[in-house]
Amino acid sequence: MFHSYVAIGDSFTEGLGDDLPDGTPRGWADLVAIGLAKAAREPIGYANLAIRGRKLGGIVEEQLEAAIALRPEVISFNGGGNDIMRPRMPEDLIAERFRTAVHRIHDEGIHVLILSGGNPGDHLPLGKVMDVRGERLTKRLVDLTALSGVTFVDNFNDRGLRDIRYWSPDKLHLNSLGHARVASNVLTAIGVPVPAEWGVDEVAAAPDGPRSRNTAAYYREFVLPWIGRRLTGRSSGDGRTAKRPTLEPVEP
Repeated sequence: MFHSYVAIGDSFTEGLGDDLPDGTPRGWADLVAIGLAKAAREPIGYANLAIRGRKLGGIVEEQLEAAIALRPEVISFNGGGNDIMRPRMPEDLIAERFRTAVHRIHDEGIHVLILSGGNPGDHLPLGKVMDVRGERLTKRLVDLTALSGVTFVDNFNDRGLRDIRYWSPDKLHLNSLGHARVASNVLTAIGVPVPAEWGVDEVAAAPDGPRSRNTAAYYREFVLPWIGRRLTGRSSGDGRTAKRPTLEPVEP
């Protein structure tokens, strides 16, 4: 049982798409912390250093050592999603950076939770490219699970998670149902009970959502602004800081 947990990554780990009433993103990592506290029946320490828009290099450079310095019992690590969406993806460099980061955490005696993100390829323009790239990158990292103290949670190949019911209107970020399913995948992988009140099994048993269609309004609202940021070298995470930079108690 883990009593201290730090999450690092990009928008997937920050929790975009699962917003609280005040607009603060919650997300799967917050839910995992709640699940750990419930299982421990006492408060646990939790920090979340993830920042939206970060490519893998930025995550490693800005968040990795800061997470290790907090000396948690477990660190979750996800990254590469923003790299996959770029016109050119240096696959060898990304895979090597990922491996180096995992070994760095592991060598400190900290348990590593490696997560692949959910696969939005069924719903996005050029989604097939993301599908192929994500599948290839995921396969190159699976062997890291041979290390003791490493757990791999493969959300990318969770076929059920591809259903449109789990995705936000931008079709790039998970919604609250999707984040709950990822949290369930994580807790199950580390042998922690999934709180029944999350309703994950009931949602999974419901009929699939309608087929996704990308309308002109979708392109105006979501695709064109994303292209605009790429052309101007901006990121959705510019000027942002971690939402939970230090270990703070999470009540059961």
